[in-house]
Amino acid sequence: MTPVSIADTAPWLAAPALQRLLALLSEGGEEARIAGGAIRNTLLGEAVGDVDIATTCLPDETVARAERGGYKAVPTGYEHGTITVIADGVAYEVTTLRADIETDGRRARVRFGRDWQADAERRDFTINALYAEADGRIVDLVGGLTDIDSRAVRFIGDAEARIREDYLRILRFFRFFARYGSGRPDAAGLKACARLKQGLDTLSAERVWSELKSLLAAEDPSRALLWMRQAGVLTAILPESEKWGIDAIHGLVRAERDLGWPADPLMRLAAIVPPDAPRMAALAQRLKLANAERDRLVAWAATPQIGHTASETELARLAYRAGRAGFDDRLRLALASARARAVTDDTAMIEAGGYYRLNKFLDGWTMPDFPLGGADLIAIGIPAGPKMGNALRDLEEIWIDSGFVLDRDALLARAADMKQTILS
Repeated sequence: MTPVSIADTAPWLAAPALQRLLALLSEGGEEARIAGGAIRNTLLGEAVGDVDIATTCLPDETVARAERGGYKAVPTGYEHGTITVIADGVAYEVTTLRADIETDGRRARVRFGRDWQADAERRDFTINALYAEADGRIVDLVGGLTDIDSRAVRFIGDAEARIREDYLRILRFFRFFARYGSGRPDAAGLKACARLKQGLDTLSAERVWSELKSLLAAEDPSRALLWMRQAGVLTAILPESEKWGIDAIHGLVRAERDLGWPADPLMRLAAIVPPDAPRMAALAQRLKLANAERDRLVAWAATPQIGHTASETELARLAYRAGRAGFDDRLRLALASARARAVTDDTAMIEAGGYYRLNKFLDGWTMPDFPLGGADLIAIGIPAGPKMGNALRDLEEIWIDSGFVLDRDALLARAADMKQTILS
């Protein structure tokens, strides 16, 4: 049975600055409680990040009370009732109780109030609508404790109504299932997500990618991705995955766990989309990926696949010519795929060994610097210009083909031998 207090399992709750802030916000008949994720994560034994507070104080009163206590108050979401209070170097988001009075599937107009039940019922999932008093006692107005016990991600009230308030909740449903859910997704929620998936088209690309990226960062997103595909939600936001599939995710997650790789959302994205550079460039533009994310995804797609029997020297040459970033992702995905198939295929076991060798080499490899420059060729009588540029490129190819072992003196000797040909 889930405890009705988190006093003994939430060391963050005892922070003097937090306790003083809660006391300030509860003076004179007002009330303040911890709300949402910090309680959920504490009950589930997960790490707690941000600590949010709900209060009956109106925003201006929140600012006045925080400043009276010597804390800094920043109106980060004033129109929605949210004030960020900095107390002893920790940021607490303090939000006035509210109810939605108008929504369009992307944003809501709110009315401030004093009704804790109404505030709870406007939230998305039952596990996110728990409150805690300053002494740790849980206030559960929507059945969140029961769902915490069973690790069920369930919309509050009518699933379709909650989704129509903000279509991003479709993606949040699967993200929270990936991180906290157990068994099968809530049937009513799953059906509602499938029925209303076209509403995702109304969301900004930035919101969609932020949510998808967070889902892909879950310890194991494979079950959530499977149900997203079943509901047609994955195809709606990531049509590139439709004919490519998500099966590679399972092997990648196992490889991350077994080999100590970090959970990498971008590599997981690469695992479920085709290695087609133009399509990846279009995907990056559509979802508004950051420049570094776009460049990495396109580099992976443009990088040629390398066989497991390749030598380290061959890999180094290819990585130097095509750029290392793409090979890092290519080889890790190839190793993960081979390991997954090796469970039932002896040939794949050999393949996995080859890719493990190549991955290990690349992990310790540093991109070498070409030891010649234009000044070196001028010194031996080759003037600047197109011929010099061509000569440097030819010499660089000779250096690459040598396995990067020719040093500056050896390359200058080659240049001297080629001088007449270069200048002719």
